[in-house]
Amino acid sequence: MQRQSSGRVVIVTGAAGGIGTAMTQALLEAGHCIAAVDKSEGALDRLRAAHGAAGERLFPILADVAEEAACRDAVGRALARFGRLDAVINNAGIGVSSLRPDAEVRHPAIEELTAEIWDRFFAVNVRAPMLVARAAVGEMQRRGWGRIINNTTSFRTMLRVLPYGATKAALESMSAVWAAELQGTGITVNVLIPGGPTDTAFIADGAGWPRARMLRPQIMGPPARWLLSDEADGFTGQRITAARWDASLPGAQAAARAGRAIGWPELAADAVWLAEKPG
Repeated sequence: MQRQSSGRVVIVTGAAGGIGTAMTQALLEAGHCIAAVDKSEGALDRLRAAHGAAGERLFPILADVAEEAACRDAVGRALARFGRLDAVINNAGIGVSSLRPDAEVRHPAIEELTAEIWDRFFAVNVRAPMLVARAAVGEMQRRGWGRIINNTTSFRTMLRVLPYGATKAALESMSAVWAAELQGTGITVNVLIPGGPTDTAFIADGAGWPRARMLRPQIMGPPARWLLSDEADGFTGQRITAARWDASLPGAQAAARAGRAIGWPELAADAVWLAEKPG
């Protein structure tokens, strides 16, 4: 098993905007190497300029993860650059503010949800995490250590906002399944979310929410750093709400307080299974 608590090699998708930028900064400051994947060349240029001191540890990759080939290529380029891959943070996403500025508060109705919109949301928010994880997991299995961290959303949003909520519910399900599948391999799978509306361009001003009351994207940094540590070995199948992370506590205690099992497994008790053979 790999033992290397600093200097991990991490792919961060959606790395050049909002939450992705905050996590990239936190991880670079902790000494990690970041393959920063984003579809905006200008945003990647700004990220590079802001973190010039990181030098070779920051590798910008221009890619639209809605494209299957781009996901495979991003992983391949990260491996070629750094020689290994320790973690994937699936952060890239598309939200309803991309449909209209007030969509966060006046949720899209079914009549608005064309096949093109639906497919685009699922391509970015669901298919891309699967493709990136699929391309990366072989290297992690070979080395016996790895991290997959997925940014989903709150249960409240999953039940209220389409198509975004449906995509994040799918990613939540995928995370739980992967955690079980990879149990015992040295690869952990966890969910990391802010916990509420976050002050980034992902939420348009048209939502009307006071930005001063929103969460800061920087809250994602401390739990992300801990999840990459050796201390987090064996911590899997959990969702961490970053807004509940208490940085004054040791990492494991903060994770226990801010975490719970992925996907509300208590709801599985509603299922009825064939307990006996027919008489």
